[in-house]
Amino acid sequence: MPSSSIHAQAWLLLLFISVCIRTHLCSAADDLIRSFPASAMVLPLALSINSSRPSIEGNFRRLVRRETIHNTPDARMRLYDDLLANGYYTTRLFIGTPPQEFALIVDTGSTVTYVPCSTCEQCGLHQDPRFQPDLSSTYQPVKCSVDCTCDEENKQCTYERQYAEMSSSSGVLGEDVVSFGKESALQPQRAVFGCENVETGDLFSQHADGIIGLGRGQLSIMDQLANKGVMSDSFSLCYGGMGVGGGAMVLGGISPPPGMVFSHSNPARSPYYNVELKEIHVAGKPLQLSPRVFDGKHGTVLDSGTTYAYLPEAAFVAFKDAIVKKLHLLKQIRGPDPNYNDICFSGAGSDVSQLSKSFPAVEMVFKNGQKFSLAPENYLFRHSKVHGAYCLGIFQNGKDPTTLLGGIVVRNTLVTYDRENKRIGFWKTNCSELWERLHISGAPSPAPSASDIRNSTISVAPSLSPSGLPDNIIPGHFEVGHITFDMSLSVKYPDLMPHISELAAYIAHELEVKTYQVHLLNVTSQGNGSLIQWAIFPAGSSDHISNTTALSIISRLTEHRVRLPDTFGSYQLVEWKVEPPKKRMWWQQHLLALIVGVIVAVALAMSTLVAWYVWSHRQQMLGSYKPVNEAVPEQELGQL
Repeated sequence: MPSSSIHAQAWLLLLFISVCIRTHLCSAADDLIRSFPASAMVLPLALSINSSRPSIEGNFRRLVRRETIHNTPDARMRLYDDLLANGYYTTRLFIGTPPQEFALIVDTGSTVTYVPCSTCEQCGLHQDPRFQPDLSSTYQPVKCSVDCTCDEENKQCTYERQYAEMSSSSGVLGEDVVSFGKESALQPQRAVFGCENVETGDLFSQHADGIIGLGRGQLSIMDQLANKGVMSDSFSLCYGGMGVGGGAMVLGGISPPPGMVFSHSNPARSPYYNVELKEIHVAGKPLQLSPRVFDGKHGTVLDSGTTYAYLPEAAFVAFKDAIVKKLHLLKQIRGPDPNYNDICFSGAGSDVSQLSKSFPAVEMVFKNGQKFSLAPENYLFRHSKVHGAYCLGIFQNGKDPTTLLGGIVVRNTLVTYDRENKRIGFWKTNCSELWERLHISGAPSPAPSASDIRNSTISVAPSLSPSGLPDNIIPGHFEVGHITFDMSLSVKYPDLMPHISELAAYIAHELEVKTYQVHLLNVTSQGNGSLIQWAIFPAGSSDHISNTTALSIISRLTEHRVRLPDTFGSYQLVEWKVEPPKKRMWWQQHLLALIVGVIVAVALAMSTLVAWYVWSHRQQMLGSYKPVNEAVPEQELGQL
């Protein structure tokens, strides 16, 4: 079996083995596994939770042999950031020859993919360098024609996009080779994209470089790939839960999992992905609304680039009142921002898994009668100033009759945009664990990236996966003792040394570890810069770093996502290494028991000594006592 097919299936197999383990629905999982095609592009979202079982590798190997081979290749791309913390999820896209890397916001509401151009006159400071067409041997401008809007010189096609939050992007259209990273089995494809010359609003100030447009439209990356026939006309998104982030995105067709709820999606209605929402139930009771309230203007739109959900006025008031009536034990409080009238409640506790005990369940009922269940995390967000408090993440959509469902509504939900069959499916799952289950590497057509570190090493195996762990190791079977990495800074040695502690604190913050876990191993002068060697050690008394944390640290380092203040200049990752926990001697493994034993022995010895002293003292006292009338032997008097 070709390695690309195995890798394509492995992610999906591990995903549903995970579901099987947790729900004991193994027979259903087996049916689902057999139904998944290999023509899926899997785009995992970062920040995952490790919950592997010892038997998972055996199950994985047995199930892989059951799979059939499909000719359509797939691509897998990782997604980063968090919907509420950052306002978006991003993925990494590579454009040009050699590839230039960009962090792009995943947006189902946009129909064009664009990145800042080197000629941009008004572009913000973003995560990666701007695209330089002159450095790509395969770049071609899209020449002016009757099918496009042309620039002032009538030489090149242009684009312009404006968004509801008053931001905009405009520039010229170019065509180049687009590749999807190491985890993609899909060969790099030529595609048209926007090369930005002007950014305004949030697009100017955001950290992400640009947007990958997955909407319906001629310039959409999905339309371009599907029209070429290189992949199925379908994709899926899976956003992680509250405070966790992560998840996965699948580009390409997949067979629906058992229990997936579908709604018809009408592309003729609007360019946006819409569903036929009929009712909303709160705690099992339908809101007293006409079904037409969800059918105004564009209908009910699903938009991954929108953070929250927005309902027409009548629907929002009914929803808010129904929720508030069920919260008898919680106290309504002010929101975190005095500029907004957020509806917030305190007293629910900080454990997200227990929110269903305080907040009611919500169901969305589609026109076909199928119901999509929402957990509290699908309509709440954390209060940023009050511990254990939450606010409604569903708002009134002004006077706009459109119902807009943003990413918050589909957290921990696999959403399949089946464009070919004009439907959208919803399936509740733990999205944060999907990428943890996909520990696959070695796609047949990896696109080299600027962040590739060719000399990265690991002491336990000569072959490296993109995560820095051995290819044949499933998370949970390999323990990371510590991670070392060498960083080259463009700051001179004398200027750097007084700020080493400050730099360590920044690195800890960016890698999301405690400051005491970051150890400085060595600092040397290197021309006009400095070379620093760091080590990340386990937290607390643990002897190893969890796989989740290790994968997060490695990905942040190798993908150049560690942001440092300008005072430290620019940096490059020179080398990194993952070390297993050191083997400890018998006395080291049982050090605590030995210490306790010694303390007990010393205490017993001291108590025995004290007891003996008391006993001997009493004996002396008894021996020296003489009765008053007792005869005393006479003693001779010495000579005067």
